Amino acid sequence: MTRLSVNINKLATLRNARGGNNPDVLRWAVDLQRFGAQGITVHPRPDERHIRRDDVRALRPRVTTEFNIEGYPGPDFIALVLEVRPDQVTLVPDPPGVLTSNAGWDASAEKSLLRDVIKRFKSEGIRTSLFMGTDLEQIAHASDTGTDRIELYTEPYAAGYHRDRAAAVAPFAAAGARATQLGLGLNAGHDLDRDNLRYFVGKVPGVLEVSIGHALVCDALTFGMENTVQLYLRELR
Repeated sequence: MTRLSVNINKLATLRNARGGNNPDVLRWAVDLQRFGAQGITVHPRPDERHIRRDDVRALRPRVTTEFNIEGYPGPDFIALVLEVRPDQVTLVPDPPGVLTSNAGWDASAEKSLLRDVIKRFKSEGIRTSLFMGTDLEQIAHASDTGTDRIELYTEPYAAGYHRDRAAAVAPFAAAGARATQLGLGLNAGHDLDRDNLRYFVGKVPGVLEVSIGHALVCDALTFGMENTVQLYLRELR
């Protein structure tokens, strides 16, 4: 079964909006795992507008499933990853100040940077993943960096799902097949939700893990967090 990693950035956004420690992201990370989530994802940004660097440090001993840290590989991020030593680091090409991840890597142009960073992380036993679009040549360039996995950026799929889901998923199925052919593990994330998730994992071969935050937290407002995690796990089965 494809594993569910819950991105808890939105819980930290809610906490930061009011100050204090409600909701407590550490407690929620523990609870989410107890509810069945098979991983916890965080994406600390330079301005700390949601997950803070201190949160990442405090979460490390609380995450007993899989800890995935996303971010742009600047010096501060690299230092944090090497300090915390997550199970997986997902490298994203976000410039400072961007609202949310909105594109995959140009692995051809950034190959030298990515090779160096990935080599450093892998030497410490940290699995690496690159946030990528569906361009097949770019996926081949990603393979040349030495990364273990790629994470397909699924917003274009989500945007087209209700118009023509077969057309929307086709480039992702081709990208997944190419990644598998190149020996890359396959993750996916961004705008996946209860409506489009089952179809995606049914049509894209070999998806090992999905990272979902915004939609899952929104659904939890209606269904409750424990029930929502189970609803998403049901879609993945």
